[in-house]
Amino acid sequence: MERQRLSGPRVGTGDRTYDPELVDIFVAHAPAWFDRLGEAEPWDAVLTLEPEPHRLLDEEELDDALTVVADFIDLKSPYMGSHSRRCAELATGAAGVLGLADDDVKTVRRAALVHDLGTSAVPNSIWDKPRPLTRTEFDRVELHPMLTEQMLRRSPALAVLNPVACSHHEKCDGSGYHKRVQADSDDLGACVLAATEIYIGLTSERADRPPFSPGDAATELRRLESAGVLEPRASRAVLVAAGHGEPRTPSGKRPSNPGGLTRRELEVLRLAARGLTTREVADRLTISPKTADHHIQHIYGKIGVSTRAAAALWAMQHAMIH
Repeated sequence: MERQRLSGPRVGTGDRTYDPELVDIFVAHAPAWFDRLGEAEPWDAVLTLEPEPHRLLDEEELDDALTVVADFIDLKSPYMGSHSRRCAELATGAAGVLGLADDDVKTVRRAALVHDLGTSAVPNSIWDKPRPLTRTEFDRVELHPMLTEQMLRRSPALAVLNPVACSHHEKCDGSGYHKRVQADSDDLGACVLAATEIYIGLTSERADRPPFSPGDAATELRRLESAGVLEPRASRAVLVAAGHGEPRTPSGKRPSNPGGLTRRELEVLRLAARGLTTREVADRLTISPKTADHHIQHIYGKIGVSTRAAAALWAMQHAMIH
């Protein structure tokens, strides 16, 4: 904000957007605050303020913390719900199919949880655009793995995830981004996450297209493998982990949905968690708004929440948003 704008009319006081007393305080002190911010290194300043003794996370606590970070990342857009969690689950399964060492599997899972940190710096006007992106807009998208790399390398404990996390859009033929290096089998973990990212992305609804069916997504992954875009062992492991490479064990018992939700309630929750209004949910499912609201209230009661945001977070935590 420019200094000259601070001396103009009181910000937001006409329409009461902001508390007038807070506006007065801001206008009086903002120049000095911005001067301090211009001189400070935020990361170092925050670490300096950390209370003693400094708390260190054990392995389990770190996994829990990174899962919280994943949920924060996925709240960026209604089209990103559960993306990081789903990637972590599938990539972990694929790493297991490949027989990677336990430490490597752990690295793949953690990297998958935080691989999209950089998306937080790309505006929603791009992520939520219902039409194809312009070249300039896609240039912004291509920055997000680089931003993920920059964020993770601030912490030595997280920097070790970078070889996998920031390579999730690199391809074997060098056509990926942001570094445009040729991914190869020397780092199977990174190749697994790259294939996982494509499969999860294809099977998710996006602003400009509906989700692919799992079968169509599998076909596309096989096409990319044959074209030399994806590492063969990694892409095949992802397909096996996703249920496309081995027959599933038949079961006579129908699996129940988390929270005891019915099929219809699950459909309503997924749409509501993507930001659709009650009327839009009703229109999408060809039901009345009153019925849609009835479903929403039942969902709240079953999962123990009272707001749309809390319901969306619950749905993400249970990998119910595709």
